[in-house]
Amino acid sequence: MVRPRGGDRKDSGGFFVATDDAEQLAQDAGPLLERAVGVGWYDAIGSDVDLAALVLCRLRRAGAGAGGAMEHGDAAVRAALTQASPDALAWITSRAISYMDESGFPESVARWFPETWSVRPDRGSASD
Repeated sequence: MVRPRGGDRKDSGGFFVATDDAEQLAQDAGPLLERAVGVGWYDAIGSDVDLAALVLCRLRRAGAGAGGAMEHGDAAVRAALTQASPDALAWITSRAISYMDESGFPESVARWFPETWSVRPDRGSASD
């Protein structure tokens, strides 16, 4: 995918490619999200839920390219997610949280929130 760079004109080829990609990915996202409901991600690599997540990530990049800023990519993903059923939305969100957790997100941001509790074996949970 060609990505527009700072200073590129709106009528340059990069913007058209990103726009076309974003439109196609937005159309693909809804059916893929629905197809992913109930599909696990621990037993098989490359399942429908992983494909749906991949399409949403590519949509974010294409939307950002088409709009000229990352915020446009985020908006493109939100727009696609508004079309998803509640079950599909819950399923893909749980996949995203699972991935974030397994990729070390909690440890990487914990320093930003020193005043909050953390779950440690010697402390128990927040409800204790």
